[in-house]
Amino acid sequence: MEKAEGSDDPEHIKLAECTQHSRTGDMETQLHKIDDWTKEDVRQWLIDVVKIPQKYADILYNEDVSGPCLLSFDKKDLIDLGWKHGPAVQIIKKVSELKMFSTIPNDTDALAGISTTEHYQQDKAAFEKPTSTSAELEIYPRLSIQENPDGKAVEHILSWASEDIPKVGGQELLHDTLNFQEEEALILKDLNDIKYKKGDGARSAQSKTLLPCSTNAKNVSMETKEHLGQINTSENLLDMSKNFVKRVCKPRPFDEISTSFEYIQNELLPPETGPSNLVDPVHEYKLMANTENASEKDILKKFSDEVFRFAAACMNSRTNGTIHFGVGDKPQYEHGQIIGLELTSPDKYVDEFDKRLKEHFEENTNIAKTCIRPPKFFQVKCPDNINVDKWVIEVDVVPNYSETLEKLFYTVTVKEEGKKCKTECLFIRSGANTINILADKNPRSVQEKMKKVTDDVKSWALSRKSAEERDSPSIGQSSQGQRLKQLITHGRDILENSLQFIVITNKCHVSQLEHLSFLKDLKLFVVLDFDPESQKNGTCSYYRKDRMANIHYPRLYNITDNTISTIISKLNLFKQTSWVFCNGQVNETEADMPFSDGEWLKKRATEVSEMISFICKPDIISKDKLVVVFLLHSAVNDISSPITETFCAIYQKLEGDDNMLCICKDLTVFEQWKHVVQTRCKIDITSKCIYELSLNEINCTIQKTREPQTSSVNRYLPSTGSSSVRLTKKDEAQMTVLEILAENECENTEIETMDSFMQFKNKTEEDFYRGGQVKWWNFYLSERPGSIPFIKRDKYEELHNLITPTEGYSSPCVTINLFHHPGCGGTTLAMHVLWNLRRKFRCAVLKNNSAQSSEIALQVTQLLTYGKEEPSTYTPVLLLVDNWEDVEDLQRCILCAAHGKKKQESLMVIILNCERSQFPCESSRKSRIDSVFITNKLSTKEQGFFQMKLKELKGNHEKPETFYAFMIMTNDFSEKYIENLVCNTLKDLDVSTNEGQLLSFLALLNTHVHGSCMSLSLCEELVGIKNLWKQETLEEKMNPYSTLLISFNVEECGTYQAVRFLHQMIAENCLKVLISKHNLKLSEITTNLLHCNQLYKSGMGKDVLIQSILSMLITRQRKELGDDKDTLFSPLIEEMPLAESKEVLTLATKRFDKNATVPQALARHFYLKEKDFTSALQWAQDARQKGSNSYIADTLGQVYKGHLKLMYETGQENELTPEELEKCLQLAVKATMAFKDSQDLAKKDDQMDFLDQPMRKRQRTYNTSGYVGEIDVAMIIFDILETIFRKHDGYQWETLLHFLKNSTSLHSFRKTDQRTAEFIPKLTNHEKYLFSLKPRMKEIFEFFENYFTYLKPRSIERETAEDRNKRKVSELFKKYVKLFCQSGEEKEMERASQPNLSLRQKLEDYRCYLEEKRANTFAGLLQCLTEKNGSQMELILKKWQFISENSKNYINQVNFILANIVLYCVKPKSPILKKFNELLHLLNIVLQEKGTYSDCTEAYYLAMLLLWPGKESNMDNTTLSKNICTYVTSTKRSFHRRFSHLFPAKSAIAHFYLGKSKELKRVIHKAKLDQVVDKEKHPNIHQLWQSGAIWREPEVQNLLQRVKGKTENGIIYVHYGGNLRIPVRPVYLGGLRSGCSMEEVSFFLGFTMEGPVAYDIKYTTDL
Repeated sequence: MEKAEGSDDPEHIKLAECTQHSRTGDMETQLHKIDDWTKEDVRQWLIDVVKIPQKYADILYNEDVSGPCLLSFDKKDLIDLGWKHGPAVQIIKKVSELKMFSTIPNDTDALAGISTTEHYQQDKAAFEKPTSTSAELEIYPRLSIQENPDGKAVEHILSWASEDIPKVGGQELLHDTLNFQEEEALILKDLNDIKYKKGDGARSAQSKTLLPCSTNAKNVSMETKEHLGQINTSENLLDMSKNFVKRVCKPRPFDEISTSFEYIQNELLPPETGPSNLVDPVHEYKLMANTENASEKDILKKFSDEVFRFAAACMNSRTNGTIHFGVGDKPQYEHGQIIGLELTSPDKYVDEFDKRLKEHFEENTNIAKTCIRPPKFFQVKCPDNINVDKWVIEVDVVPNYSETLEKLFYTVTVKEEGKKCKTECLFIRSGANTINILADKNPRSVQEKMKKVTDDVKSWALSRKSAEERDSPSIGQSSQGQRLKQLITHGRDILENSLQFIVITNKCHVSQLEHLSFLKDLKLFVVLDFDPESQKNGTCSYYRKDRMANIHYPRLYNITDNTISTIISKLNLFKQTSWVFCNGQVNETEADMPFSDGEWLKKRATEVSEMISFICKPDIISKDKLVVVFLLHSAVNDISSPITETFCAIYQKLEGDDNMLCICKDLTVFEQWKHVVQTRCKIDITSKCIYELSLNEINCTIQKTREPQTSSVNRYLPSTGSSSVRLTKKDEAQMTVLEILAENECENTEIETMDSFMQFKNKTEEDFYRGGQVKWWNFYLSERPGSIPFIKRDKYEELHNLITPTEGYSSPCVTINLFHHPGCGGTTLAMHVLWNLRRKFRCAVLKNNSAQSSEIALQVTQLLTYGKEEPSTYTPVLLLVDNWEDVEDLQRCILCAAHGKKKQESLMVIILNCERSQFPCESSRKSRIDSVFITNKLSTKEQGFFQMKLKELKGNHEKPETFYAFMIMTNDFSEKYIENLVCNTLKDLDVSTNEGQLLSFLALLNTHVHGSCMSLSLCEELVGIKNLWKQETLEEKMNPYSTLLISFNVEECGTYQAVRFLHQMIAENCLKVLISKHNLKLSEITTNLLHCNQLYKSGMGKDVLIQSILSMLITRQRKELGDDKDTLFSPLIEEMPLAESKEVLTLATKRFDKNATVPQALARHFYLKEKDFTSALQWAQDARQKGSNSYIADTLGQVYKGHLKLMYETGQENELTPEELEKCLQLAVKATMAFKDSQDLAKKDDQMDFLDQPMRKRQRTYNTSGYVGEIDVAMIIFDILETIFRKHDGYQWETLLHFLKNSTSLHSFRKTDQRTAEFIPKLTNHEKYLFSLKPRMKEIFEFFENYFTYLKPRSIERETAEDRNKRKVSELFKKYVKLFCQSGEEKEMERASQPNLSLRQKLEDYRCYLEEKRANTFAGLLQCLTEKNGSQMELILKKWQFISENSKNYINQVNFILANIVLYCVKPKSPILKKFNELLHLLNIVLQEKGTYSDCTEAYYLAMLLLWPGKESNMDNTTLSKNICTYVTSTKRSFHRRFSHLFPAKSAIAHFYLGKSKELKRVIHKAKLDQVVDKEKHPNIHQLWQSGAIWREPEVQNLLQRVKGKTENGIIYVHYGGNLRIPVRPVYLGGLRSGCSMEEVSFFLGFTMEGPVAYDIKYTTDL
């Protein structure tokens, strides 16, 4: 074989990136001992390397200065020889550098396996002809600062000293592995500690730092390494210190997989190293840049050659080593600067490695495979942690003694592919270089070197063996696993489901994501993610694959404009994980882009700090239920980094690290984290850190620690054809308001396989039978072999049959009410039915009663369509809601949300509403929808079932007689049993103790507020339990009274445990015992409750508790809502004596000083109970200042009205004085202003946040009390005036009324009676107000006519209240008519006495008549359809005809047209009816006058009604008919302008329907449809309308015309000739399918004031 130097390899010349730097002479000389230099060597060195003028070199040559002599020279000696000062300083400095190298011991050369002479000769040859071998050794610089004698620094240089070189085993070595953590800490300290000393070369500080890396990245060739340049300025030195921490990095842990390891571009690796202790790896860096002109084949070959050259050298030298590709060097880069390579296919490098290994090592291939690790690829990222698509390739070499023994490893290099020109090499490591022993052209020299190497390899092999034995890790017992269990479980044995987690994390490598599955098993409250790419390919992306997490930014937690409850609701906290990107995301808008650390501190730190303050509030999560996990995948080494700042903020907010757990990827990450935390917070975080376990070990440990799962791993929903679909956890988490009952609920769970199952079973049964909420497990356990079936109540079958009727369903969305006494088992009965129907329906329970109907509807629709791709048939949803007050609104929202999912008449949703009522039987009887009721009385059959169950419980439980909720039912709700139970339990109670006080609080709350409770942590605090790990329980502390209490989980605004009485009847009797036996008063208990500051501090459940207390103080009872009576105040206030109730409410205003409803209640208390209007006014005004809604404004008006009414009542007994009249008028003016304020605010009430009143869901109502109050005030004023004036002179009263009616100045009022004359000035003072009374009252009555006529309540429950308002308004109207409308007889007498009565007077008389008959408005005329007979309507029409002929106001014309239509509906053959064409002519005149943009809704309504094209209509006949589309649009537009504020509470009514005839005959009134329906067959006509069955009645179908149209974007368009398209709105949005398909449909047409609506929509293709 031909032997040649590696440097002659043509590949070295061929590749562009391999262009070599010319080596300088000092590089060659530095590797040779100066002691051996001759005077010729010294001369050559001075000229070629130091490059001083030849004359100075000749001076030394002539003086016979050899190497040893040169070492003894100093500057003075040179100057004495005639040297100039400059060259003298230069040479001395160079010599000082060489001194360091000359002091390297012979062992170093021995280790390298080459003699000094050989070394020098070889490197001299290398100087003459550069090679591609590794770079020279890099030595750490020592910092020197030189000064002038005056103490000022004049020069900063980096000098070299042999003592800087670390030692191993007593020997000085060139390099050792750097302890970078120490260096990072020392660098700044050393620079700050510099002391300036006098004299040349004074060494003041040491620094092993690297120079700052270059900021300009360029591609450079693979090159040998140079010395670090000297730094001659203080600016460069300071730059180096500032950039050090950020730029220095450690190499990847040697011979570890480390797939998650990443490099940061431009950071610096340690200098290349030579062999040390043989275990610490040597490092060599290659860049492989400028490969644009090289082929891929050449690049891969160059890669393999460099790898195996380096590997062979390490194997022969028996040292571990790593070669790095993609790392730069001087001059283009800093030495060790991470640049990265652009790789098209990493696999090709691996293939090339495998292919070339045998070619290089031949017979030693197997050993080489064992020692040389395959290439590893590590991603390079920007400093801002963003990928740059570059990589570092690394190959580790591990020459274990067991494989290498004492062998020599030759390699073979093929110069060119396909040619048999091979070169044999024997590489070894010489310092930081790789040299080829066989490269020497001198055979004798090679022979000597081979002998030396052979001997050295034997020595190295023994050293390797010893090093391996010394370095083998001892097997110790780590406690990290146990520590992890303790920290993650909060000191408990298992990971309880009640624990909430806040996780803070940085970037995780993709390969490690699979070990983060434990995150999916934790209840993640919030994740603070500092990886901007997490959603793309990081932790967030991994988690969201099968778990629900909402993407948020810190600013969303801003509490400035929101309450805590609002933020929790808006962000779905506790229901879905909040994933917060604390440093933005890539590819986002500028505001959400990632920031550098400095920018983050300026622009985002405040947001994150405020967010942490929110999520760490005790109101949000109790500390004993919170675990904060720092998941650190990479090092945090900056004391001001975002994660460090986050740690400090959490540490401060939680007042310590008790709740913290830090999971560090490895020891390095831990050490830096520990250092940073210790520096910032002055604490040792070690005990909270896990750093010895791999992420896989951590993952498995946490998963093993969790408590046994009580839900099925795979949950299924029933689907069509007896099939099933799997419900994923992510999809289930999206339905936040629903608790979904799977068809395989409780089956195949983990808990059933555990030894603890029997304990779980008994606990589940005990909780339920003691009084807890029934769970699905209770039904499942009762079906197990050997168990008695769950008790079926008598009403079970009735309810079951209503849900599954044999005759089918009348509507796609059906509602069923279940009325029940509180605590009698109504909800349990409903859930029992759901359990048994879980395979027939998709069953769910509404778990959030404060949710919006629209939100519920969307999630119900999602459940309905889940797992279905085709919109064909669906498995219906059976939804259980508890005490939902607006079921119709919910039903309507469901129909709207699912409008495209219905297939004709198929059932979609059944709403089962459990409604609490004190009179269930009566409520069921009055209900307009199907209902069942259950009472607190058991039948004989039911009592037998309970006795059987009691026997079973006695066999399985120790004390079933303490299951008091079950025993109450077993004893048929016996009051005597409950009274004895409570008396016996509380006989030794001391009410002065903390325990007694807690019991009294709970008794008071549970008696007066259904569902009220107190958080367990608060109860423990009240009785003095404060230990974190809860060695003492509330049950033990409260014994024996705890037998009456139960704890349970609450899932509103967070999950926490709460405490209440077992049963409301127990709470009621307990309160009675406290009052009767322990001499407590209701007011005393309530006062104590209001004084107890602990109840109002921050804590879990505080908001709910405060709402319960407010409800107890304020909420009145109403029969319409199922209460047993109507009350003026809350039952608690009603039960207290007058003085005590006032004291309690006064105290409540201090406790809730920002609440408006408490002072409102106190104001009502003063004016209703005490008639103290001064105090009432004070509190009413206080309430108005704190709250802005119509009800509070109405209370202020009621105070004024109440005072006015009292003065009137007093004046009836004692005559009012003029001064008292003045006061009455002043009160009336103020009351009227308050009521008008209430009217204005009523239009905005619906915008209030529904979360403000979570205890009782607000129905959508429109508050009309301000209108009624204003009329009341006016009537009282008229009563007062009538009392004053009629009493003395009836004629004078009539005259006064005339003045007020006609707004004639009171100055001309005749003072005929001196006794009333003094009152006239008082009236004159308020003339403007008095004149406004009649027109204002008329305006309000017209409002009510529109309100009651055009619109109807959206809910059945509101109709009762509406009827009550109608009656009251009707009574007030009668008084109004009596005051301002003369009787017919009086008017006839007046006309007879005045035959020349003016036309104006006659018009006024007719208007008064119409007003009296409530036929003076459009809405009033519509009411005449049902309230007037034919004769009455004929008289009304005559009046309107006269008015319309003599007063051309458009309103008169419109009312006259409608009067004709109404008369036709009531009496079709009346002779006074106008012809249809005449009516059209009048209508045309009005429409021409008003145009299409006015608020004359009534005119557009008539146009729509009369001009609607008939079946055979010719659209070209009239211009009016062509404009029908315009009039339909105008109707809707004007109606919305006038009445949009009423829409949340009411919907438009259709008074007329389109019939089959023509002209007025086709106008069909609703009453006509009611008349034609068979009353015997359908006694409840309202039910037909409610269900939609009215449209299927043959009689109705015979009357009405089915109209054809086409659907388009949720609207139906009716086409009539040409381009005429009339839009029609479906009355129920559920009538149209989704998908925006343009389909032909037919329907019945109704006319509302909002526009035409479609009923009974049918698709033509389905007919």
